[in-house]
Amino acid sequence: MREGSEKRAVVLLSGGLDSATVLAEAVATGRQVTALSFRYGQRHEHELQAAARVAAAFGVTDHVIATIDLGIFGGSALTDAGLAVPHGRSEADMGEGIPITYVPARNTIFLSFALALAEVRGAEEIHLGINAVDYSGYPDCRPEYLAAFQAMAALATRQGVEGAPVRLVAPLVLLSKADIVRRGVSLGVDYALTHSCYDPAPDGGACGDCDACVLRRRGFAEAGVDDPTRYAAR
Repeated sequence: MREGSEKRAVVLLSGGLDSATVLAEAVATGRQVTALSFRYGQRHEHELQAAARVAAAFGVTDHVIATIDLGIFGGSALTDAGLAVPHGRSEADMGEGIPITYVPARNTIFLSFALALAEVRGAEEIHLGINAVDYSGYPDCRPEYLAAFQAMAALATRQGVEGAPVRLVAPLVLLSKADIVRRGVSLGVDYALTHSCYDPAPDGGACGDCDACVLRRRGFAEAGVDDPTRYAAR
């Protein structure tokens, strides 16, 4: 196994604030990075455009975009045009139950693709931006989920059977959104390149009051960092 800065990593890159921070940290620690993004039937392409911008900003040229269609199943406001994205929810409301923006099994599907790509690229690590502190009630953003997938990866891959399973790295899992912003700023992340909004305007302007926007705005405010997000005109 390669050591330290010689390690190769697959980084899940959605184009949002968290994944941009994870990519920046992987690059800063000298990992040889393959970025992996998904066109999965989501409501818009703005996050993929953001992912391309972030990858380019950090000099990542190995950027794979996998196309799958979770929209054929529906069940989420992010993949089913017949379901409305919630707006104006309080953070107390966000903590109640699993919201309609949860995409069934999305992280499990994404990590399975990342696991396959890691084996092909010879990567020792998969880096992802899941967060269990400032999150919207998603069951696949918890440390328990991460540990379970890690155990599965050790059993289900050639690398695992040969005694060198791919390691999941989730550096933000126990950080607040403000802490993530501070970390990203220290790593040189230009958050104006990123996109988090669930329900943007056609030109990509953020709505400002979906769950993702609420958490993002609070993160910048609590970090004492100017919010560079471009919001849609009201």
